Amino acid sequence: MKVAYRVPFVDPRAHYRRLKDEIDDAIHACLSRGDLILRQQLRDFEAHLAQFVGTRYAVGVNSGFHALHFALIACGVGPGDEVITVAHTFVATISAIVHTGATPVLVDVGRDYNMDMDALERAITPRTRAVIPVHLNGRLCDMDRLMEIAGRHRLLIIEDAAQALGGTFRGRGAGSFGVAGCFSHYPFKVLGGFGDGGTLTTSDPEIARMATLLRYNGEDRETGEYHCHGYTALLDNVQAAVLDVKLKHLPAWIEHRRQIADLYREQLAGIPDLALPHFDGVEYRDTYQNYVVRTGQRDALAAFLRQRGVETLVHWPKPVWEHAGLRLGKWHLPKTEAICREVLSLPMSAETTEEQVAYVTNCIREFFRVR
Repeated sequence: MKVAYRVPFVDPRAHYRRLKDEIDDAIHACLSRGDLILRQQLRDFEAHLAQFVGTRYAVGVNSGFHALHFALIACGVGPGDEVITVAHTFVATISAIVHTGATPVLVDVGRDYNMDMDALERAITPRTRAVIPVHLNGRLCDMDRLMEIAGRHRLLIIEDAAQALGGTFRGRGAGSFGVAGCFSHYPFKVLGGFGDGGTLTTSDPEIARMATLLRYNGEDRETGEYHCHGYTALLDNVQAAVLDVKLKHLPAWIEHRRQIADLYREQLAGIPDLALPHFDGVEYRDTYQNYVVRTGQRDALAAFLRQRGVETLVHWPKPVWEHAGLRLGKWHLPKTEAICREVLSLPMSAETTEEQVAYVTNCIREFFRVR
């Protein structure tokens, strides 16, 4: 049974109501013209997103997973190669590596939930071909350190920026550092569609071309020539049109999230056993895709908030390697293991209001007062 939350984690109905006229016009334009597959709306979105990210190209695909998978294939990663990434990530990051035939090597994360660069350097072997940093919760990894390590060891960088569109490090956008950046447009992302979707960004014309071929069964749509065995993974034209509408609002939405994060910070300050996601470094500009708090009483707090009508999420409740069906082997990454027991994401979206933040934070303070 669906719960009617007083404060939902996100509110897609309210989101649609805010943009209804613009979105309806974009969808009507596609449907009335029969613009369904690989038409101008997709090309426009790709051009606009590439400009926003700071790359020469963007290639629309049907999920963040496919962006990662195609980036790896386009870079020639395959059997015999190792690709280093973090364990604290959505499984698609790791699955993309597995599906190339390469071996995923998992490393731990730091206090900000992003890749521990010392752990990365220890994990490098002669077989290491690439590294996939995951910019989690809207915060980029330490790209200075990562690029120095990758350059010294001649490693390819493929950014999993699914949660970091609009985030920057030293003024440079997520998805513009590596040979490719990979974004998800799942509905609950900061730039989400009305279904799944993704984008690969790059400034390398060969990677862009290969991704364009792979997404449409290996076919060059201009010539009709098949260049490889590809996939059926094109970003639908209607979704692209919707995303292009939303992209115009994205800077304002990011600023709103940052303001909501500041309110959470002010109203939750000083609570023992509650760590907030505000980290040092003026070089970072976080977008707060997720507002993740951390406590040893996570499960009890989540249950308490649910009783008070506050919807929260846990990313992710157990380490990825403990899912036996994934056959990732045994790992011991203590920071990741602790995070899985302790993190909780609070409501955060373009529709989250100051009044909702006040209610959530009052509930959290009430919880800790009685403990």
